[in-house]
Amino acid sequence: MWSKKRLAAVALMGTLCVVSGFVKAETLLNVSYDVSREFYKDYNAAFIAHFKKTKSIEVKVDQSHGGSSAQARAVNDGLDADVVTMNTATDIDFLAANGVVAKDWTKRFAHNAAPTTSTMLFLTRNGNPKGIKDWDDLIKPGIQVILVNPKTGGNGRMAYLAAWGQVRKKGGSDADAQAYVKKLYANVPVLAKGGRDATNVFLQRNIGDVLITFESEVLSVDKEFGEGKVDAIHPSISLLTENPVAVVERSTTK
Repeated sequence: MWSKKRLAAVALMGTLCVVSGFVKAETLLNVSYDVSREFYKDYNAAFIAHFKKTKSIEVKVDQSHGGSSAQARAVNDGLDADVVTMNTATDIDFLAANGVVAKDWTKRFAHNAAPTTSTMLFLTRNGNPKGIKDWDDLIKPGIQVILVNPKTGGNGRMAYLAAWGQVRKKGGSDADAQAYVKKLYANVPVLAKGGRDATNVFLQRNIGDVLITFESEVLSVDKEFGEGKVDAIHPSISLLTENPVAVVERSTTK
């Protein structure tokens, strides 16, 4: 669920243009995670109109999307981003450690520079034919779970943490959580590269019984594949995911 904090994103992009000196340029590059493309497609159009009205400057915002961690590595390796909008703080911390964004990036904008939030849920096929209701159902024999690889996407990392955390929240030990996660991944036929890749594996390639993804992906699924293709299942325990943002210092100071 995109929170009301999305208004802070307006301040972010507006500030970006001011500090970057983009009165001399026309194009910004927003490097983001996989399932944010529809949100930013709509948001960029609104921002461009707002900036032209308030600053009398025409700008274009290009988008680059992929697994959050893979995107962060691409920016670190030289992808000429102006702003990064990820789904895990660790990806921006990685950039901060390498001098790509400010060390104090969490203090540069409101809400610790995380203007939007979501949570993790399950998407099953229409009618939920396997009767999946909660985490314990995901490790049953014969259930196929589609997940993002935690090494390439924040979606996968958040799913991993949610799976681990729900065991601990119920009173289980770290050993119990490790055992659960091992069983969960044993039921994963395909590790997707990013959130949208996972959705395509589930709905286009028709692999798996359940997809673990961000709640915010439900609207995109309904829009792209049609309403009624999936059932959204909210597990009894999940976690809040924050989507942090930062200005790329090497771009704004060049």
